[in-house]
Amino acid sequence: MKKQYLMGVDVGTQSAKVVIFDLDGNVICEGKQQLRKLEIPAPLLAEHPDDDLWDALKVAFRRVMQRFAEAGGQQQDILSMGICIVRCCRALLKENGELAYPVINWMDKRLNKPYEYIDAYREVRYITTTSGYITHRLTGEFKDTCANYIGWWPMDNDRLDWSTDPAVWQSYNLTRDRVLDVVKPGEILGYLSERAAQQIGLPAGLPVVATAHDKAVEALGAGSLDEGVALISLGTYIGAMVHGHANVKNARHFWPFQASIPGRYLYECMGVRRGMWTISWFRDQFGAAALSAAHDAGVSIEELLNHEAERVPAGCEGLITVHDWAPPSEAEYRKGAMIGFDGRHTRAHIYRSMLEGIAFTMKNHMDKMALELNTPFSSLVISGGGANSDLFMQIFADVFGIPTRRNLMSGSAAVGCAINAGMAIGAFESYQQATERLVKIGDRFMPDNPNHLFYQQLNERVYQQVNAHLDPLLRALSPLVD
Repeated sequence: MKKQYLMGVDVGTQSAKVVIFDLDGNVICEGKQQLRKLEIPAPLLAEHPDDDLWDALKVAFRRVMQRFAEAGGQQQDILSMGICIVRCCRALLKENGELAYPVINWMDKRLNKPYEYIDAYREVRYITTTSGYITHRLTGEFKDTCANYIGWWPMDNDRLDWSTDPAVWQSYNLTRDRVLDVVKPGEILGYLSERAAQQIGLPAGLPVVATAHDKAVEALGAGSLDEGVALISLGTYIGAMVHGHANVKNARHFWPFQASIPGRYLYECMGVRRGMWTISWFRDQFGAAALSAAHDAGVSIEELLNHEAERVPAGCEGLITVHDWAPPSEAEYRKGAMIGFDGRHTRAHIYRSMLEGIAFTMKNHMDKMALELNTPFSSLVISGGGANSDLFMQIFADVFGIPTRRNLMSGSAAVGCAINAGMAIGAFESYQQATERLVKIGDRFMPDNPNHLFYQQLNERVYQQVNAHLDPLLRALSPLVD
């Protein structure tokens, strides 16, 4: 029996990745391309330059197909592709589906409110998401998943379709003819067009399948379906989420979003904006000496920094990092901070402090969600590139005090895409069967009890109090520099 394959397409804030799996979840090959740096035309604005999402994706497709051919794969044996494109962005399209304006990134303050027309939008015909835009690029269809409309959109999350209330549309400054048709996760959006097929090296007619927003797809691909199992997704935005069965109304400490399984929901608490970006920022801005040392040792700079930071005690001997490099919308004056420096501290302390700061921030947000849901967390799944760090995994286990695991493939969004792609064409009988076959469990980390007890004290006595003390100063600083 000949092999058959599924394709996962995962475009985030920093890179585009295409992965080919067999039906048992084994990775055959992948292609990746970094996106260009975001353009920041003014404070708290962020745009993707030119047609960067599509340009990077074309390169990633060509790379994966070259490797697939080298491995002896046949194009016609790829059954379908699932696409997951960075969420909470705004794509403004012309009549022909091309961009009328650069894609507005989720870190842009314009996305904190409904769409508003300005003169620069005079060619805009459709207002959509990044997944709606990439769907059109791939298929020529004006369609999108219903599960990637987060924020200022008239989406009815109970019906999994656009709202039928005219007042809702009016409040969002939109009309039905300005948005795309939607389908549910695991349904076919369209088929690869001849034009796109020539550009990316795949056969025309390949089914292109809807998923959801990127964190929901990661949750599916991480296999975190059981009650009490939470996923922490380490990306430019670090999010935490659990699966649920109801569209909870009036939640205080989490948002109920559509999951990547139709009819299921994903409960997501507040996260860390520019989370792993901050780690990359530290590496790029202050890592010249470390890069030289890493080269001499024959390891990557990330491996070197992790090895150095493993020798730093929990709590970094008093150094604390506050992760507000990109502030929340309700407190735009906030900025990142490091406090507690003294003569003991090295780059290893700074690096570990940034990792601990992420873990503290996520625990404090997640504890509120768990209390509101009346469901304590029994274990964590960590996804994203940062999950490759044993140090970071152990910090999460120690801060939370519960078992923490990673999967063999740290980037679980591509796995979630493949699950949706397989469900669309009948490759699996159920989502449970699909996750059992495609999700590969990796290493497990148990909490160190003395470290956990120390982290509890540090968090309660210091970290949870930091914003209350820094906010007045940062509120005064912001109008002077912004």
